[in-house]
Amino acid sequence: MQLEDHLGDIVRKAAAANGITTTAAAAAAGLTESEYSAFSESGQSAKKVNLTALSQLLGLNPTKLEGVAKGWLPAPIDLSGWRELRVIATKKDELSVNCYLIWDEVQRDAALFDTGLDAQPILDLIAAEGLTLRHIFITHSHWDHVEALPAIRAAWPKARVHTSSKNAPVDQRNKNAEIIPLGGLRITHRETPGHSEDGVTYLIGNWQEDAPHVAIVGDTIFAGSMGGGNGAWDLAKQKVREQILSLPPATLLCPGHGPLTTVAEEKAHNPFF
Repeated sequence: MQLEDHLGDIVRKAAAANGITTTAAAAAAGLTESEYSAFSESGQSAKKVNLTALSQLLGLNPTKLEGVAKGWLPAPIDLSGWRELRVIATKKDELSVNCYLIWDEVQRDAALFDTGLDAQPILDLIAAEGLTLRHIFITHSHWDHVEALPAIRAAWPKARVHTSSKNAPVDQRNKNAEIIPLGGLRITHRETPGHSEDGVTYLIGNWQEDAPHVAIVGDTIFAGSMGGGNGAWDLAKQKVREQILSLPPATLLCPGHGPLTTVAEEKAHNPFF
C-alpha cells in the first residue's frame, strides 16, 4: 500500500499549517509558481526541488522529507501476533477508507473501529468468523468514516456506539478514563482533536499488560504525514505529540487511510514531527 500523502500533499499541508504563500514556497523550492503548483498537486517535478530550503520554510524535517521523496514506506507489519485484528479497506470511486475489526478469540465478541464507505465487507467478515458485534467505535464523524454506520447498526442494533461527538446522544459519548472490556482485551481512548473537533484515538491492549499494543488513530496521523488541520493545525500537532507519539515505540498505529505504521516509524520518518 502506498502512502496516503505523496510529497506534494505533505508540502501543501505544511504550507497551509504555517500560512506560507505559493510565491514564498516556490521561491524556496527553486521553482516558478506554476511549477510549484504542479509539484504540490502531483508530488513530482521535472526540475530539481530544493527540499532543504523548502522544509526549513515550511517547518518540516528536511531529512525526513527527503526520505519520503526517495520512496520511504513503513516496514511491513506482521499481524501474526494479532490473529483477531483485521484491516478492512472500504472503497467508493477513488476514495479508500480503512476500518478495523477486532475480536476476542474465545468469546467471539467483536468491536468495529469506524465503518468506512461500505458495510458489506464488514458484515461478511463478521458472519464468516461467527462473531457478535458488541461495539462500534468512531474516531471522528467525517462522512467517509461513518458512511456505512446506518447499515451496520441496522444489522446489529444492539451494538453500542462510542464517539466523542458532542452531537451524539449522551449514552454514546466517550467518558473520561472509561475502560471497555472485550473478552481478554480492553479498550481505552485518548482525545485527539485537531483534524476534527471530535477526533479520538482508541487504544487496544490486554488485561495482563499495561501498555497498549494497538492505537486506532483515524485521520490524526498517517504514515509519513498527518490529517489536515482544518484551522487547528497547532492543536492537531500537539495532540499527535502528546497522545500518540508518547506511546511505546512498538505500538501499532492504524490510520484511517494508507498503510499501518508504528510509533517508532513515525518518530524516525514523519516530516511533521
